[in-house]
This record gives sequence, C-alpha cells and structure tokens, in this order.
Amino acid sequence: MIDKKTSIRFNLIFWLLYFLYEWLGGGAMTENYHGSFVKACFYVPSAFVASYVSIHILFERYFLADQKTIFWIGLISVTIGFIFFKRAINYYIIYPYIEAHPYPGPFVYFPKLLYEFVNLYFLVFLYSMFYFMRGWYKQQEAIQDLKQEKTAAELELLKSQVQPHFIFNTLNSIYAEAFKKSPETAQQIIKLSNLIEYTLYDSKKEKVALEDELKYIRNYVDLQKIRIGDKVDVSFNIYNSINHILIPPLLLLPIIENCFKHGVNNSIKPSWLRIDISVNQQELIAKVENSIEADTKNTKAHNSGLGLNNVKRRLELLYPGKHDFKTYSEANSFLVVLKLIFE
Repeated sequence: MIDKKTSIRFNLIFWLLYFLYEWLGGGAMTENYHGSFVKACFYVPSAFVASYVSIHILFERYFLADQKTIFWIGLISVTIGFIFFKRAINYYIIYPYIEAHPYPGPFVYFPKLLYEFVNLYFLVFLYSMFYFMRGWYKQQEAIQDLKQEKTAAELELLKSQVQPHFIFNTLNSIYAEAFKKSPETAQQIIKLSNLIEYTLYDSKKEKVALEDELKYIRNYVDLQKIRIGDKVDVSFNIYNSINHILIPPLLLLPIIENCFKHGVNNSIKPSWLRIDISVNQQELIAKVENSIEADTKNTKAHNSGLGLNNVKRRLELLYPGKHDFKTYSEANSFLVVLKLIFE
C-alpha cells in the first residue's frame, strides 16, 4: 500500500515518538527517568513486532488475499502470544528490578492480562490507523493519476478518430472490391476493420467479455502473421468455458504485443508463441509464452517492456490483492503467467 521509503520514514517517526512518550512521559509521571527508559527499551520493540506481524504479515498476506480463516487464526494466536510475552516482561523484569518489588499476585491474572491487551493493541490499532490513512491517501493519488491519464488518452483518441465511420465505410468498399479478386485479402481487411472497431469503441467500456478480448487478440495475431509470414508458429488454447468471464478491455493485448516486439520480431530463426487460457472456479489463468533468441539484452528488454509495466499497474489498481502477475525468463523462452481472482 505504501512505497518502501515512505514506510521506513513513517515507522522511524512513529516508533521514535512512542519511545519518547514511554521514556519522557513515564519519567515525568514517576520521576524515574532511568526506569522509564528501560521500560521503553522493552515496550517499544514488542509493540513494533506485534504491529508488524499483525499488519504487514497477517493482514497484507492473508486478509487481502482472501484467506480470512488463516488471518483470524493467526491474529488470535499472535495476540495471545504477545499478551503473555508483555505480561512476562512486567512480571519477571519490570516489577522486581525496575520497581524494586515483586508483583503481588499470580502470573496468570485476568485483569492484568486484559490491561496488557488493551495497552498493547491500542498501540497496534493506532499504528494501523496511520498506516491505512496513508495507504488510502496514496490510493486516492493513484486513482486521480489514473483519471488524468484516462482523460489525456481519451483526448488523444479523439484527435485520432478522424471520421471513424468514414474509415469503416472505406474499408467495407475496399473489402467488396477485394473479395471479387482475392478472398484472402478481403478477410485480412475484415480483421483489420474489426481491430480498429474494437480499439475505438469496446476499449472505452469498463468490462468486456473475455471471448471478445480473445477474438481481438486472434485478429491481432493473424495480422502479425501476415506481416511476418511462416516465421512464427502460434498455438492458441482455451481449456474451459469462458462465456461468463468479464475483464477490463485491452488487458491481455500488451502481453501479446510484448511477445512480438521483444521476441518474435527479433528472431532470425523460426519462432513460436503459445497462448493458454483456463478458468478454474473463480480464477482466470492466462499463460503466454514465446521463443526468444539467446541474448541477455533482449531477455532484459522483454522482461521490462513498457507494455508489461502498464499491465502490472492496471492490475494493482483494478485487482488489488486479487491478482498474480509473474514472468519467467529462460535461455530460449519467456513466459508470462497472469491470474485473476473474481468475486
């Protein structure tokens, strides 16, 4: 939710203020600054670890990943563990050595355990509030940036949309003439027409049918094959029914474009491209793999392409905590695995 530098700076300030509060605030109340300093040295690390485990491990890794059962079991276990840990610090260290007298009562004493819970997890709650507020603010900034980029893209699109109906009518006229002389050329024109139509109109929708997105990709691949010829062998596999699946438009295309730009187009030898689409319950898995020449520079460019970075950013905004995007570079191939989890 927060970038690394901001998170480190926030943690340093937050825990330093808490340390000063325990040390100076406690010292001012008891007039024992040395004892308050020693208490702060015990209390602050334990509160930091409790907050880190609760928020950055349990919440981020399990709650956001929709593994709520594991999250609650882990949170309850961690809470009990830290309550008894802090109780042990007070019972065996603070009271006998700092307060100079043993605690009058048993170790397992419910009112004291409740006090330790409130004392410790109020701080965890306060830390999480600051953390989520900062995360919310960053998310709002990202949404605002996305809106501005979308507006700019729409303006550029409007500039480029010079009488789209004229373009389609012209293509249809060319198709009619081409069909008389070369049916194959006519089919290429139809695919180009469909490609333009999808880009101009369907791409504005919030969600489109996965089937339509894949038709668009097929047209794109077919037109690329016309340009490249028999140089590339394309395998397109759909393993399950995809009729009910909706995805944001043009989400998969940058991955395919990346394959041609950094793989197929740069290959001297015959190349290949494999596209596998499967649906498992509420999960969509798309695997796109292509051959590459054994070139380190080309592999790095493939892995860090602008198209892939754009896909990653869209996924972070549209599917926070409900997606997985990984790339795998081998000597002669490059693989992208995209997983989407639907509600």
